[in-house]
Amino acid sequence: MQTDCMPTGDEKAVAKDYAVSFGGNAVTAGFACAKLGRDVHLLTSVAQDWLGHMFLDMAQNYGIKVHPRSVKRSSLSFILPNNGQRAILRARDDEYLENFPILNLSPLKLLHLDGHMPDAAIFYAKKSYEQNTLVSLDGGALRPGLIELLSYVHVAIVSERLCQQMSLSPDQMLFFLKGKGVKIGGVTIGSKGMLWYDETGVVQHLPSLRVPKEKIIDTSGAGDVFHGAYCASYLERPNDPWRNHFIIARAGAAHKIQRLGNEAGLPSQKDILYACSAYLEGE
Repeated sequence: MQTDCMPTGDEKAVAKDYAVSFGGNAVTAGFACAKLGRDVHLLTSVAQDWLGHMFLDMAQNYGIKVHPRSVKRSSLSFILPNNGQRAILRARDDEYLENFPILNLSPLKLLHLDGHMPDAAIFYAKKSYEQNTLVSLDGGALRPGLIELLSYVHVAIVSERLCQQMSLSPDQMLFFLKGKGVKIGGVTIGSKGMLWYDETGVVQHLPSLRVPKEKIIDTSGAGDVFHGAYCASYLERPNDPWRNHFIIARAGAAHKIQRLGNEAGLPSQKDILYACSAYLEGE
């Protein structure tokens, strides 16, 4: 919801605008990747309630094949974007009613994970690593099994929050990721862009694009779109340098922050090209 105030007590207020959409780290990345023309399969929790049915309808509209793991109730977030920040109130159900499904990974070209559902994440990361399938990680927070998971990850882009939780500076985090064998590692630093190391291990800074402040509406989901866009770029041009994939990804994130809600913020190929040409790099 887009609002200037948050009512408390017995107050009421009227929001300027609202959007209803899918959410979640790897889920949103999957939708972004699908919007950019890639074939996406998604293993995620799904409940047999009206939110679950709505989510499955959304996935079908994007041609995404969902492999559900049952929970009793759908997870839900209320997001209040304001002045380049966003407050989030979550209600999450991660008590799974069944084991994760066993899927055939032989056609897989890339596995993207966010650390949720740690038993499935580690199982599939190991399988993918063994068959030389690229494994990508969105390290948004210190979740159970994350450190073990890093041993089977090729590309890990993590957040400043994870650095804080592990009492590491961004530079120290990059050193830590290298020590775990991660080939491409990075730390997103909000509006300042990303600190990362490339295929040769050289650390560099990728600035964000300079989107005018008055155009920024909703920063929630921007990082998830970033992940989905670099996955799509890799799948299309797997031999390109990773800097090229990240340049595409930051353009996707720049597009997202100008729209309310995750679905409205999913970029097309045309949107990526426009953002690349319309906005200069930030300071």
